[in-house]
Amino acid sequence: MAVCVFVDPGESSTPEQHKRKYPTHREGIRQLAAWLREHEVTEVGMESTGVYWKPVWNALEGEFGLHLCNPQHVRAIPGTKTDLRDGTRIAELLAHGKLPESFIPPQWQRELRDLTRLRARFIQETNRTNNRIQKLLEDAGIKLGNVISDVLGVSGRLMLRALVRGERDPVPLAELAQGRLKSKKEELQRALEGDFRDHHRFQLELLLDDLEDREAKIAKLDARIGDYTKQHQPAVEQLDQVPGYDTIAIAGVLAEVGPNVKAWQDADKLSSWACLCPGNCESGGKRISGRTRKGNRWLRRLFCQIAWAATRKKGSYFKAQYRRLAGRRGKKRALLAVAHTILRITYHLLNDPNLDYRELGEDFFDQRDAQRSRNQLVRRLEKLGWSVALTRRAPAPA
Repeated sequence: MAVCVFVDPGESSTPEQHKRKYPTHREGIRQLAAWLREHEVTEVGMESTGVYWKPVWNALEGEFGLHLCNPQHVRAIPGTKTDLRDGTRIAELLAHGKLPESFIPPQWQRELRDLTRLRARFIQETNRTNNRIQKLLEDAGIKLGNVISDVLGVSGRLMLRALVRGERDPVPLAELAQGRLKSKKEELQRALEGDFRDHHRFQLELLLDDLEDREAKIAKLDARIGDYTKQHQPAVEQLDQVPGYDTIAIAGVLAEVGPNVKAWQDADKLSSWACLCPGNCESGGKRISGRTRKGNRWLRRLFCQIAWAATRKKGSYFKAQYRRLAGRRGKKRALLAVAHTILRITYHLLNDPNLDYRELGEDFFDQRDAQRSRNQLVRRLEKLGWSVALTRRAPAPA
């Protein structure tokens, strides 16, 4: 660790600078803390270099005022970059209040963030295992996916485990079908007739064991995450009103943003930090690009998943917003716009505990400008060769 202590005596003389280097093990961090106390340091700034800043932050947290900055935001002048010069530059920026800080949540939130991100990684690996199982079945000539929508559902797993045990006859395998799948036994028999050898059985057994092991770990993570979210039940109940949210999505928002949004002045600041709002690249008075910046990829993916679920809910305002934008802007831009809207709603709900979500409805845009909607529909019918005559219907009795 290259460290610089910046002592500003005021306007009477030049500031003092004391520079040292310390090892990164625990004893070195204790020596660093003692040296900072010796110089009566109150504020400490550091760069977010991978995960190497975390042990230092955890050791100094609570004793010093800590400030973390993105190295990209405090780049050195080319040709003069050394570790000690980086430390000196950070100290000067911090002393003059010019250090661009990153948002660092409290310890419980950082722990919840680790759990939700680990769960997302396990889900990704589970999906990869599912794809490998499907590839293995195709290699063995078993077309189970053509009949069953979810090969790893209840019926599919019973059949796969029977294959692992050595059953090769399609008739008893098809008899393992459960529920409505029993009506497709003949199709299952044709799909289960393939060239399934011991080579495939060995791989399938390993993949199924790996899949079930990861599912057990995900269940443990869900229980652990639930213990954290129980402590913030009011925020959970508020977010649960919004379409697209479920328990895992709410836990992800609490982990990435927190149960309150006091760190951001308004919804615009939070949208900019999450990089879900349009970008602003301008030069010479001209707007060059409006592409969104690359921000917190965990938060961006989370809100896109929430938006995708919200657009599938019947009677939802988000469904109407998505359909309204997808036709002229494309599905990806429309989905990102819905995610931006949900993020702003999330900000206002977390900012005001007494606020409730109000559903505008799927017909919001039609009702907002009924005349325009009517004219658009008439023009579309006329382009198809129809002659349209409209008559206003009497309102239904109360």
